[in-house]
Amino acid sequence: MNLLNDSIHRPYPIPSKKWIMRQTWRNVLFLHWPIPLEKLRPHIPESLQIETFNGTAWLGIILFVLEGIFPLRISSVSLTPIFPEINVRTYVNYEGKPGIYFMSIDVENWASLKIAKRWYRLPYHPAQISLRKEEQTYSFQSIRKGTENPSISLKGKYSPVSEVYYPKEGTLDHWLTERYCLYSSNNRVNIYCGDIHHQPWPLQKAEIELDRNTLFTPFNLDFSNVKPIAHYSTGVDSLMWNIKKLRI
Repeated sequence: MNLLNDSIHRPYPIPSKKWIMRQTWRNVLFLHWPIPLEKLRPHIPESLQIETFNGTAWLGIILFVLEGIFPLRISSVSLTPIFPEINVRTYVNYEGKPGIYFMSIDVENWASLKIAKRWYRLPYHPAQISLRKEEQTYSFQSIRKGTENPSISLKGKYSPVSEVYYPKEGTLDHWLTERYCLYSSNNRVNIYCGDIHHQPWPLQKAEIELDRNTLFTPFNLDFSNVKPIAHYSTGVDSLMWNIKKLRI
């Protein structure tokens, strides 16, 4: 199926047909915590407006398996092998265009770490990540590499516990998941934007058990006593456009 032909669900038009790569995201876990706006503000560039749902900002951890990165001209050959990725993100807006702001990305794949970090100005970190499935339960563990952050890790397990559904526009589930661009910054001053396109997320409610989560420690945030909202998705295929520097 041509993804460009399915765009009625988007909040704004597809930017052009000149996408640069296709990515396949599978076995996606969404974890979200409410966070007071004033605690999040110091970690987000001032030129980006933090979005809220009913007055509350949200912080997310997204774990998924990236099954392929396919360039436009050789779309049948992936640039990378299959690998898991974990990102910490929140939701922002620039001049009326809502999107995702990544606060950290943990990944084991060398190409994504070196190439995408420079290309997309995203906060990648090297990590050792494992994800395995036993019946309907997924177990995961991530340990960030490097002597400066030896204790940044995530460990737990989750299971989908509901039928598949597509969240309605205006609901929290829809607001947390349906985003079609990313914002990044390499110095908190220069802001970059990259467009994304995919079909609506097929979601399931999920049960989560977190044994350890220190991904928020670098931001002096602690949610150890707060149970997150958890969703699971079998995944989507996505198209990515080249990143552009915004004129602030």
